[in-house]
Amino acid sequence: MEFLATSLLELITQTSTNLPPDVRAAMSIASDGETPHTQSSQALNIILANIDMALDDSGPICQDTGMPTFYVHTPVGVNQIRIAKAIREAVAEATRLGKLRPNSVDSITGRNSGNNLGAETPVIHFEQWEEDEIEVKLILKGGGCENKNIQYSVPCTLDHLGRADRDLEGMRKCILHAVWQAQGQGCAPGALGVCIGSDRAHGYDLAKQQLFRTLDDVNPDPVLAKLEAAIMEEANTLGVGAMGFGGKSSLIGCKIAAANRLPASFFVSVAYECWAFRRLGVRLDAATGAIAKWIYRDPARQVERMARGEGFQLTGREVVLTPPLTEAQMRSLKVGDVALITGEMYTGRDNVHAYLMKSPPPVDLHGAALYHCGPVMLQQNGKWMVKAAGPTTSIREEPYQAHVIREYGVRAVIGKGGMGATTLAALKECGAVYLNAIGGAAQYYARTVEEVLDVNLMEFGIPEAMWHLRVRNFAAIVTMDAHGNSLHVDVERATGEKLAELQNV
Repeated sequence: MEFLATSLLELITQTSTNLPPDVRAAMSIASDGETPHTQSSQALNIILANIDMALDDSGPICQDTGMPTFYVHTPVGVNQIRIAKAIREAVAEATRLGKLRPNSVDSITGRNSGNNLGAETPVIHFEQWEEDEIEVKLILKGGGCENKNIQYSVPCTLDHLGRADRDLEGMRKCILHAVWQAQGQGCAPGALGVCIGSDRAHGYDLAKQQLFRTLDDVNPDPVLAKLEAAIMEEANTLGVGAMGFGGKSSLIGCKIAAANRLPASFFVSVAYECWAFRRLGVRLDAATGAIAKWIYRDPARQVERMARGEGFQLTGREVVLTPPLTEAQMRSLKVGDVALITGEMYTGRDNVHAYLMKSPPPVDLHGAALYHCGPVMLQQNGKWMVKAAGPTTSIREEPYQAHVIREYGVRAVIGKGGMGATTLAALKECGAVYLNAIGGAAQYYARTVEEVLDVNLMEFGIPEAMWHLRVRNFAAIVTMDAHGNSLHVDVERATGEKLAELQNV
């Protein structure tokens, strides 16, 4: 198995940096079908440019490389212990090289291992088969979309859809609800893996396994094939749109499996996947560990370029913001304005916000732009370099954000997916705004960083530390303003009304 480690490292690298052809095709269709010059169209332009940038630089498509999850098939007699050891070594090396973000956190102590290794990380599923080769499939599913997974125990009552019963119509309602509830927090347009039946735990696993089907395949079960097609058609009438901005494309795939269940239980388990749909696989020679064949991609085929132009086309109507920001500047902004930030900003996500509830910040945040971001960082020749830096899902900071705005004078909060009523009230009271960056566009935003000026709270680990950055032309859209307006509330209301129209289709 002299080539096993090299093969596994190449699998991880390609999965993190090179979107598979079926996902590229689906995203191209989504972009072509969107209304030009809308917020969703702008978001899709940035997404497509980001896909090219990730390939060009061999950098993570999205900074959140998730919890690496491997499904491994081995011939009878192959040493699975050795393969598991090689997988862990490859994961640690990929993390060291900046292809994976260090995401493994001890659930008791809160300590980040720094190398993606720890109790039950990475996740490895083994199964024997009667083939001669070893098959390894990998999925990198970020925390934002993982948090939008959902499981229904039917019969149940759903927002805007009423009762879902234990029949195909009830299944349809549950799956449509899963699309609606994700909104922009799951980085739409997304894809669904669904399991109808099984138990709670295995149902979720089977749902995630459906994400290994290609987006253009057809379910061999005609009943499920019909249901998949119906979900795709109806979900894309909801108007969630790219990043939850409203638009024509909310879903790029829906794959459904059915499994037997207990008489007393009926679960519909949904694994929500974002547009940064990173999964690949390889067939390995069982004797040498060398790659015999790629799954989902053909290395000999030239990868098509995705970008439509430069990704974000300036119109001259953008508002240039140079921190420190003032209340008057923020109150002059309104929902829909595009801001270009040039100057200094700070990152801060879960641990930083929890820290600020109890302790003063290590830096002066008055007039600051605070970016909900857990970047991929590498230290080279004593200097930190940003390798990936897209926004994280902001709603997790809802319990803290109003306090941080009021107490420390933050004027702009940057993230994705929007925030809730408590933050909206603080924005209005204090004269601050929420700026929605484009989720998953980790390479696009990394290129706006001119310099890493400093880092604080490094004890929280690289993703959770407070990074001090200098940026140029960092583009984001005002989606919550200082006058009590929220695009997220408007889109959720409008899409809820659309969802209700599908109740009795």
